[in-house]
Amino acid sequence: MSFQTPLARAKGLGSAKDGTHHFMVQRLSAIALIPLTLCFVFAIIKLVGADYQTVVAWFKSPFNALLMISFILMSAWHGALGAQVVIEDYIHCESMKIFLLIIMKLATGLAAIAGVWFVVLINLRGGV
Repeated sequence: MSFQTPLARAKGLGSAKDGTHHFMVQRLSAIALIPLTLCFVFAIIKLVGADYQTVVAWFKSPFNALLMISFILMSAWHGALGAQVVIEDYIHCESMKIFLLIIMKLATGLAAIAGVWFVVLINLRGGV
């Protein structure tokens, strides 16, 4: 017994079999972001009003730099997953959908690369 309509069977259309994986990855990235966001907020609160050298010293700690890089990468990935769902659900013109997905992926990738690059620069050179 098939749950597909005769037209769908004739066209060979069915489930893309990718929705559950995307759903789970987005939920797991959200769970990973909870402690990372708490660490980020704690760092911001701790560094409010600090001078430049104190902030640089904080970022030069390998543990803190790793936490910030993890936060940057995970938030970019989670944001890209969420934006992909919105674009796929609400943009109906196929060419516009593909264009927006490409632009969104490039923008989030470039933002993540820039964030990681600045953390590495601070860590290696002691400043940007």
